[in-house]
Amino acid sequence: MSAGPALSPRAELPDHAPHILVVDDDRRLRDLLARFLGENGYRVTAAASAAEARARGRSLVFDAVVLDVMMPGETGFDYARQIRLTSSVPILMLTARSNPNDRVTGLEIGADDYLPKPFEPRELILRLNNILRRNARGPADGTAAPLDAVRFGPFQFRIERGELTRDEEAIRLSEREREILTILALARGGNVEREALTGTNGAANERTVDVQMNRLRRRIEDDPANPRYVQTVRGVGYRLVLD
Repeated sequence: MSAGPALSPRAELPDHAPHILVVDDDRRLRDLLARFLGENGYRVTAAASAAEARARGRSLVFDAVVLDVMMPGETGFDYARQIRLTSSVPILMLTARSNPNDRVTGLEIGADDYLPKPFEPRELILRLNNILRRNARGPADGTAAPLDAVRFGPFQFRIERGELTRDEEAIRLSEREREILTILALARGGNVEREALTGTNGAANERTVDVQMNRLRRRIEDDPANPRYVQTVRGVGYRLVLD
C-alpha cells in the first residue's frame, strides 16, 4: 500500500467521521494504521515526522492524534509538548519502549493514553474510541452520545469517576477492577476481547484477566458461578449486560 497524507480506503466516509492524525516514521506501520482505521470508520491523515504533522495541522483539524514516541529528530514527546501549548486534542502515544518511566513521561506531558508496541489493532480502536468518548466526540460512527454512566440491574457505574454503586451504596473497587469495568462499560454492552482487558501497560496475560474478572464478579454477582451481568463470550472475551 502506497504512503500518502490521506489514506482512508473508504471514500464514502461521512464528513462527521472522526479525523485522526497518525504520526510515525515507520512507513509500513503508517500504512497499516491508516488502512485499519479507515476500515473502522475513521478519516485518516498520515505524517512521517513531527515537522510534517505540524504542516498538516496548519490546514486541517483533527479529532485525535496517534503519535509514535521514537522518531528521528523531534521525538513524539517533543511534539506532544508542542501540541499541548495550544490544543487539548486527544493524544494516543505508541512506543516500543518497555521502560515504565516513558509511560509516566507521556502522561505528564498530557497524553490521554499510551499503547506499547507490538499491539493488537483492535485494542488501538478500543482505546481510540475511549478517549474520543471521554472528550465528548462519540464513537467512530459519530452517532452515539458520550457515555457518562451505565446501569445494570441495581448497579450504576459512573465512568468518569470510576464509581460503582448498588442502590446508591458505594462498592469498593481495586484499580484493576475499575479499569476492567470502565472498558466493559464503554463497549456499551458489546463484546470485549481478552487482549483489550490486559491493562494500560499490557502487563497482564489472558489467564490473569480471567482471575481478575472472577474477582470483579464476586463484588457484583449474586452467584459468581452463574453470572448475570459480567458474562463470558466463548472464544472472544467478556461483555457487560446493560439495562
